[in-house]
Amino acid sequence: MKNKRIKIARVEYDLSQEQLAKAVGVSRQTIGMIESGNYNPSLNLCIAICKALNKTLNDLFWEEPS
Repeated sequence: MKNKRIKIARVEYDLSQEQLAKAVGVSRQTIGMIESGNYNPSLNLCIAICKALNKTLNDLFWEEPS
């Protein structure tokens, strides 16, 4: 499942994948894979991404009920 919420939040902050990756200590490819749904990040990485984007875990990672 693609994580469009991370991409939207990243774009709102005018950050590239590279800039977000540097902020949280991972590669740009990792951010791209998270956004495309091909990588399941650790809880620590999820928290770091949330802090960098000033969002909560619920904002970015919680699946909404169908």
